[in-house]
Amino acid sequence: MEKSCIISINDVWHTFGEKMVLQDVNLTVNEGDFVAITGPNGGGKTTILRLILHLLKPTKGSVLYFEGDKMLPYRILRAAKNRYGSTNELGMFDMTGQGLEEIENPSQMLLEGRPLGVSGNCVACTMEGSRPILSEIQALATKTNFPAPRRACSGYDYNRMNLLIAVLEKRAGYFFGNLDVYINIVGGIALRDTACDLAVCLCMVSSLLDCPVSDKLIAIGEVGLGGEVRSVPNLEQRLREAERIGFERAVVPKHSLAHLNPADYPGMKLIGAAYISDAIHALKSDRL
Repeated sequence: MEKSCIISINDVWHTFGEKMVLQDVNLTVNEGDFVAITGPNGGGKTTILRLILHLLKPTKGSVLYFEGDKMLPYRILRAAKNRYGSTNELGMFDMTGQGLEEIENPSQMLLEGRPLGVSGNCVACTMEGSRPILSEIQALATKTNFPAPRRACSGYDYNRMNLLIAVLEKRAGYFFGNLDVYINIVGGIALRDTACDLAVCLCMVSSLLDCPVSDKLIAIGEVGLGGEVRSVPNLEQRLREAERIGFERAVVPKHSLAHLNPADYPGMKLIGAAYISDAIHALKSDRL
């Protein structure tokens, strides 16, 4: 049985200042492979590991990572490259009998089969390189049976989830101390973009209140420790992608409305939220 590639390092160079550490390195790691890196002190072993772990970016060349759930029929190709400036890009491919075929509309594919009218669901938009991708976020808050409530994430940062729970408790008055909380990013994609904070918060409160978020709404914004909803880069691109997919309302940072022209989004209503409590109030008032 042919193994699938999960890491591919192509023509990688890396320098620290004027010192060349790696030069023209090529490496392919297939699923199930055991890899050992040996060499003298100062030979670049640690540098290679840091490149693989996203802790460094190559001075030249590319590092490719295949991601995705083994049970799903598609794979995510993440590229970290630095040839004429640093670039992080993502591509999605369908695994067919003829090999990998590009998925031209990943947002639509990731939202297929989304449950409608169910609490704890919201859609966010993440930027993968220059490409906006919509992704469904699911949250479940339920009474715990353990002395210490469980917290679990799939596709989302565990520490970021705990931070957002603390903000919701302190700044919005929603108590999760006796609840298990689970976050799931549908489709096997990993969200690293803080612009998804607002959607994650709405998901958790929606599950807590058992109050569904509208199926035609998207939430975009970073949430700070003061409960404020902060601006995010590439907001116009994210909104255009959401409108193209068919979303009719978007919750965005309130102060970002001054830089947006509603006429550019004729099929979408923009809702400004200065604080996380503003977005939650709209949810409870059934305005979302």
